[in-house]
Amino acid sequence: MPRKSPAEDEVVAAVGRLLRRGLPVTPATADAALLDLRGIVARAADPADEASRTAALDGTLRGLLARFPDTRYASAARALFGLPPAEPGQNLTIRRNLAAEQAGHESHHFRKRVEPKLIEKIAWELLADAERFTRSAMIAPRLAPATGRLPVEADPFAWEVAEHEEQLSRLWSAIYAARAELLAVERLISLQADRKDILRTAVTAAWRWAAARAEAISYTTAFAPDLGSSVDDLVALAGWTPALTSAQASRLTEAATGGASREQFVAALHAETGLGNAWTHGFLARPTSPGNTPDEQNGHLS
Repeated sequence: MPRKSPAEDEVVAAVGRLLRRGLPVTPATADAALLDLRGIVARAADPADEASRTAALDGTLRGLLARFPDTRYASAARALFGLPPAEPGQNLTIRRNLAAEQAGHESHHFRKRVEPKLIEKIAWELLADAERFTRSAMIAPRLAPATGRLPVEADPFAWEVAEHEEQLSRLWSAIYAARAELLAVERLISLQADRKDILRTAVTAAWRWAAARAEAISYTTAFAPDLGSSVDDLVALAGWTPALTSAQASRLTEAATGGASREQFVAALHAETGLGNAWTHGFLARPTSPGNTPDEQNGHLS
């Protein structure tokens, strides 16, 4: 890994301190170096409230550990921080021994050689997450419980503001719908579900992704033309998708434009065998293994 800055050192140290009690994160164990990360602040329902940021940090860490990029050490990292296969309330010594067992190492070797690298890896993932939020052109609007009806005044300015919020909500609704289906595909693949179920869900994900891209184009054209070149960056917030050419991405988008249903989307692309294969085969290909592990660093659309 590249040389760390003092701020990055603080995050690594904060993750190490968090390890003592493990998850869930509590106000007593949460460190300012983590609570102030851009990705945590952006996810908090109330960024000014420490408890809200603590909950956001806990959720972010759980998601990170659930999708830990090094498959060899994923189970060990989860156990170390108190997630299954660990059990609630286990102290650090027990969690370390269980993590070492999961990783296939002797406990002393794990603590001295592997654990520090896992802590550093988690810290780097949190920093990378913060960097993505920092560079993002837009962040999903935070919602709060309505205290009453909010009528729109009969005024051109009020209409414009309401239309902008309406389109912004449609955009994020589409992005989150695409994210839900992309996660569903990955979950089914992990469960080794029936191939037909995986392919069916992958097609639904293509439809949702294309609809999100269509909404992003519509929104940026009408309200944020300066973000036009960031359309694909916006849609990328939904999650990983198979690599497509610009022409393929445009074809998918065209098929989903205008609120097309899934059935209409599939019918429009019925003859696009190459495009269907590019999307579905991309999911079914074996993921690339990480280059270094902690202990090694010394079809048709239908």
